[in-house]
Amino acid sequence: MTTVPKTAPPTAPKPAPKPAAELSATEARRIALRAQGFLGAPDRRAGVRGVLRHLGQVQLDTISVLARSHELIPYARLGAVGRTTVEEAYWSDGHAFEYWSHAACILPVEEWPLFAFRRRAYRDRPHWHHELSDGSYAKVIDQLRAEGPRTATELGGAKNKGEWWDWSDTKIAVERALMYGEVVVTERRGWKRVYDLAERAIPESLRHDSFDDTECVRRLVRQAGEALGVGTRTDIADYHRLKAEQFDAVVADSGLVPVTVEGWGKPAWADPAALATEPRGRHRTTLLSPFDSLVWERARTERIFGFTHRLEAYVPKPKRVHGYFAMPVLAGGRLVGRVDPAREGRTLVARQVSLEGPKAVPAVAQALREAAEWVGCDAVRVERLDPPELTPLLVRALDA
Repeated sequence: MTTVPKTAPPTAPKPAPKPAAELSATEARRIALRAQGFLGAPDRRAGVRGVLRHLGQVQLDTISVLARSHELIPYARLGAVGRTTVEEAYWSDGHAFEYWSHAACILPVEEWPLFAFRRRAYRDRPHWHHELSDGSYAKVIDQLRAEGPRTATELGGAKNKGEWWDWSDTKIAVERALMYGEVVVTERRGWKRVYDLAERAIPESLRHDSFDDTECVRRLVRQAGEALGVGTRTDIADYHRLKAEQFDAVVADSGLVPVTVEGWGKPAWADPAALATEPRGRHRTTLLSPFDSLVWERARTERIFGFTHRLEAYVPKPKRVHGYFAMPVLAGGRLVGRVDPAREGRTLVARQVSLEGPKAVPAVAQALREAAEWVGCDAVRVERLDPPELTPLLVRALDA
């Protein structure tokens, strides 16, 4: 593996350029929607892989209510693409790998070189609270080389007999090799990570650490800016969990341009291609995963949509306001409500629905019917609605 020094020589900071554009709040919202694939016709020929390449990452999460989050992301943009098709698009033919970005994410394989900075940082860490016995690391590498892709269980066991963090030597070793970049997660099988050697899983042309830290970060900042369309320093840095100072060091050379946005109160940057084209086309109407990159950052969601959203899965049940896995409803380029779904046999149950007002009823009914059909349900039942007086309207709309 080719290696380079961690950082390029320091350069003097450049003076802040004048804003390239002044955007209204509506213009910024439409740019963000277009960049995220919710305004205008997506390239359906590119399918799920096209969505992944465009977004640059799709976040994984263990929660599965309607479906898992990584399934919901392409569904929200493309419609009812088959769930098996989604998994095959991600994991077949070496098109993607899993690594730490915004969180645990599926990433297009072309981004492997961009995370060299993170792999180097992990190699410089101590043992992350997990001690590893002599020979365990080499044993796992040798086993993968001899036997091919394996889960931690197949390698010899993921856990000892203690709590979930009481990892076995095998699990510690393979996770450390994953962090270092010697091992790659090539798929999830029954939600278990499947590990393989990077030398087999990553194409030789991409399997390098040639970019220094500055170049890795610069490219990731550019990619995040393009995926978001427009964003503040925090928005763009958080997309791949970069530090603010890392963003500051490269933004002037990233190709993004400074802009001002009405009502934001903070400096912002935009993808110049997004500014050059009027964002037009058809708006998507859909349920959104709380881990969707359109809404995963609470402050950005409030700033763009005037919509306060919080994932309540980790909130004690008595303190929940909107439900365990409340999914925002996008319609007409706005967030018009939220639904906390569940499944009972072939019935999609809306445990709690919250609406912005009566105008949101048709969109929420459409989103519920389409989501039910996608997951194989043939009925929708609403248990609670806020405000309750809109319940008859929603029931009639669902039956229409």
